[in-house]
Amino acid sequence: MILRSFLYEATACASYLFGCPSRGRLAVVDAHEELVDAYLEAAERAGKPIVAVFETHVQADHVSGLPALVEATGATAYLPEGAEVDFPHRALQDGAVIELGNTVVRALATPGHAPAHHAYVVADRRRGTEEPWLVFTGDSLLVGDVGRPDLHAKGDPEPLARELFDSLGRLLELPDHVVVFPSHYGGSVCGRALSSNPVSSIGFERRYNPALRHRDAASFASELLVDLPPAPAGQAAIVAANRRGATPARA
Repeated sequence: MILRSFLYEATACASYLFGCPSRGRLAVVDAHEELVDAYLEAAERAGKPIVAVFETHVQADHVSGLPALVEATGATAYLPEGAEVDFPHRALQDGAVIELGNTVVRALATPGHAPAHHAYVVADRRRGTEEPWLVFTGDSLLVGDVGRPDLHAKGDPEPLARELFDSLGRLLELPDHVVVFPSHYGGSVCGRALSSNPVSSIGFERRYNPALRHRDAASFASELLVDLPPAPAGQAAIVAANRRGATPARA
C-alpha cells in the first residue's frame, strides 16, 4: 500500500494520499486546496491515478481541495451521509466499504466534532489479512487531544460533545496496534492540547491521551467545553465554500 502524508504548517492540517499500487487505485483524505498540485505530483510519481477523494467532514478551518482534485482527475467524492453539501458525491453510511484494489476502506461514523463525521478504517490485503492497519480519524481523535465540538454546533455544543464521547468509544474498540492519522496536529485551532507529532496509535492514545480518561459523557463534555480556542478565521465563508464545492477560483 502507498501512504504519503502532507502537512500544511500554516493551519497545522494533515492530509493523506494512499491506496493500492498493484491495482492502480489511489485516494486522498481531507484534501487541502493549497496542496492539490502536490497530491497530483505524488500520484504521477507513483504512476497511479487518484480515483477517490474522501472527506471526514465539511471542513471549517480551510477550503477543501476536493473539488479541484475531482475536476483534475475525475475521482469520486465520498462524504459522510448527512454532510449537506451541494455537489455530486457518494454519501457513505456507517459501515460502508470502498475497495481500492487490495486497500479496503471502511467508513466508521464518528459524529461529535461535526454532526456528519466519519473516520476511515483501512486494511491492506497484501499483508495477508483484512484486520485494520490504520485509521484516518479526521477531527475526532487527535494525538493527545480530541476535536472541539463547537464549530458546527449552531450555538449548542453540549449534544455534539456527548456524541463525540460515544464516537471515541467506537474508535477505542479498534486494536491497539492500529495507527492513528488525524487531520490536525499541534498548532491547529481544532483542538486545545494537540501534540506536534502528527501520528500515534490507538493503544498509545488509549493509555496517554488525557481527553480519554473520562468514564461518562457528562464529565467529558463539561471539561471539553472549557477554554475553547478562538474559532478559525473566516469560518462561515470557509464552510459555505466547502458546502458549495467551490474551487479556489470560484470561492
